[in-house]
Amino acid sequence: MLRDADNGGAHGGDRERARDGDRRPRGRRGPSRHPAGKLLLLLLLPALLLLGTATPASAHAVLRATDPADGTVLRTAPRHVTLAFTESVGLLTDSFRVYDPANRRLRTGPAGHAAGRSDTARVTLPARLATGTYTVAWRVVSADSHPVSGALTFSVGKRTAAPAALPQDRAENGATTALHTIARYLAYLSLALLLGTAAFVAYCRPPTTAHLRTPALAAAVTLAASTLAVYLLRAPYEEAASPTTAFSLSALTHTATTRPGRLLLLRLALLLLAAVAVTLLGTRRVHLPRRATLAAATVLAVALALTWSASDHASAGIQVPAAVVSSTLHLLAMAAWLGGLAALLWTLRRAPETAAAPPARVPARFSRLAFTSVVVLAGTGVYQSWRGLGSWQALTGTTYGRTLLAKLAVVTALLLAAACSRTWTARLTRPTEAAVRARVPEPALGPPLPELPPEPPPAPPLRLLRRSVLLEAVAAALVLALTTLLTSTVPGRAATESAPSAPFAATGVQTASVITIPFDTGAPGGHGKVQITLDPGRVGTDSLQAVVYGPDGGLATVPELRVTLTLPAQRLGPLDTRLTDRGGYWSTPAFTVPLAGTWTMKATVRVSDLDQVTVSAPVRVTR
Repeated sequence: MLRDADNGGAHGGDRERARDGDRRPRGRRGPSRHPAGKLLLLLLLPALLLLGTATPASAHAVLRATDPADGTVLRTAPRHVTLAFTESVGLLTDSFRVYDPANRRLRTGPAGHAAGRSDTARVTLPARLATGTYTVAWRVVSADSHPVSGALTFSVGKRTAAPAALPQDRAENGATTALHTIARYLAYLSLALLLGTAAFVAYCRPPTTAHLRTPALAAAVTLAASTLAVYLLRAPYEEAASPTTAFSLSALTHTATTRPGRLLLLRLALLLLAAVAVTLLGTRRVHLPRRATLAAATVLAVALALTWSASDHASAGIQVPAAVVSSTLHLLAMAAWLGGLAALLWTLRRAPETAAAPPARVPARFSRLAFTSVVVLAGTGVYQSWRGLGSWQALTGTTYGRTLLAKLAVVTALLLAAACSRTWTARLTRPTEAAVRARVPEPALGPPLPELPPEPPPAPPLRLLRRSVLLEAVAAALVLALTTLLTSTVPGRAATESAPSAPFAATGVQTASVITIPFDTGAPGGHGKVQITLDPGRVGTDSLQAVVYGPDGGLATVPELRVTLTLPAQRLGPLDTRLTDRGGYWSTPAFTVPLAGTWTMKATVRVSDLDQVTVSAPVRVTR
């Protein structure tokens, strides 16, 4: 496409370059011939800092219910452990690890789905389980390609005095997560540069495109390399393993059987096909009309964008077909705008300071392209935000919502910089007074026209345009970084749906609402967490159990624990649950919850005669 556009504009490109070269003073150095390194550093540095300091986010399939419920005490040993999620999940070879009260791992059957339901995960337990507390560590892969993990405990007969500690071998591998996130960001960035440069050449038609071939080639190579890196890191990322396991044959073959892996291979195949096509066009072995070339490039761009939208947030949840279309359009508009910015900056850096007409039409055309892209981004962004948030409360009450607000703030700064660019673009395209004077004919008869006042020295709009476009490019890099973080954060809608509110459909056993609230009195050793189970979490008679864990993660004995419930929407409460110390845990066998809604549960924990603290968390009660 670059060669085709260059040939189409060759009728005046050489003459313009010759005139520019003639006007350039000999003693003055022109713009840098190698701006790619500095520009790439400016684009990557703030984004990599943001990604490098970001903590690994949990994935998007949220645990909705468990059987047995977390923290419950059972009279008889269960035969299975079943987990229900908010979306379909994929299973790993080691999705479940079950540990007995002595912290020894049990031999279990292979993981599977309950009754053919793709949104569940189930493992069969041994026939005989000893009395005590068991720990279940689990890890699955959500439908949008991100792994999610966690742990739960249940007790047979009674709780043990010191429950098994949560195994540490299921923790996220920091190096794998960081490398995977950076590789995904580089893939986003290189896609934007590649598609944006192509859109810039096709629509804006700069006088010459030779200087854009180097960044376009660098973007294509980076996209291929980052895609390959994501593919290699896919299995270690799912298994929370070290990056050194990426080259094992089992890891490579497993990734090839998953949907994200197949889409990554498709992306590599599309890039290879594009490379072959560009090579054939460059050697003149194949000649295509301009319209055919643009149509083929458009199909390739859409196909590349689909390899993202078919594996991220849009591929799971509600309205999947509409979400995939919206995500694809959003990605293409983002690439045309943000990638086109880099191409415009490359073009402006090569323009001489005295240039007027030749570079002026290029920013004017890009301004129209950017405006169209912003309109598409606004429409698709509103839909995707509604789909991901689900409620206004999630905008400030979830990590996804707060990250989205940060992205909107950076986009606002980007739009302000774009407005400045439009101002300087208008200055470039505005005819000068000398040009107006040249177009005014002298009168044939009568006195000559009065002399116009001398024209003031022109301001350097091209230099100012370069600076504003550079600011746009830096803000664009931050937008891409925040977009990458959004794809690794639980959507607000999924986080809201994670509260267990209905019977467990797979087994017919009612689930309990389990709330874990951290506390800190400020005194030495005065921190920990209290785990409260409201069973079954419905209107009517419920039971309530509470366990206090100390700083070391073991059971802690406290002199007093008080739990109350308040329903702010109805101005009801606080209702005291009247917990009783049962020797290791606190409980009340019967407590009436009169109304459904989102209650505020407050727990007052007293760890000594002088130190106590009150903490709270929301809990949903259904009918």
